[in-house]
Amino acid sequence: MNFTIRPAKGADAAEFLRFLALVGGESDNLTFGSEGLPFSAEEEANMLEAVTPPDVFLLAMAEDQILGNVSLRVDRRARMRHRGQIAISVRRELWGQGIGSALMQAAIDHARQFPELEILNLEVRQDNLRAIRLYEKFGFRKVGTDPALMKIGGEYIDYDIMQLRL
Repeated sequence: MNFTIRPAKGADAAEFLRFLALVGGESDNLTFGSEGLPFSAEEEANMLEAVTPPDVFLLAMAEDQILGNVSLRVDRRARMRHRGQIAISVRRELWGQGIGSALMQAAIDHARQFPELEILNLEVRQDNLRAIRLYEKFGFRKVGTDPALMKIGGEYIDYDIMQLRL
């Protein structure tokens, strides 16, 4: 599949919110469902326009369609800015087609441009073996568990905390 990866822009906000509602409804792996995120297109546009390095927000695109996204957010506090938090999602029908790998590689490549950024963290549902394999392929390792991170349909869901040392 042909796609490009590019930084998100404020103009992407409405389409991005529709994408999140779509992927949120396709699995229970994300922290939200088909309701998406509780932001207006204007609020989301403002957030996307406010992204500054070392943070990055990337979209995998085919024509004008969002196929997936990855974000890297770095805490600006002096004692925390050596760590970044990764979040990634891809449309379910496109799982296994290299989009997640390309997005993850792009985020890691971006992170490596900032010497002060030493560690990347992410959280993954313990039974999401496909995602765990993807993260392990890039060198992420489990460093802990966040018990009952989410509650879906009355059931608590544990998440693994994974880390990559840059």
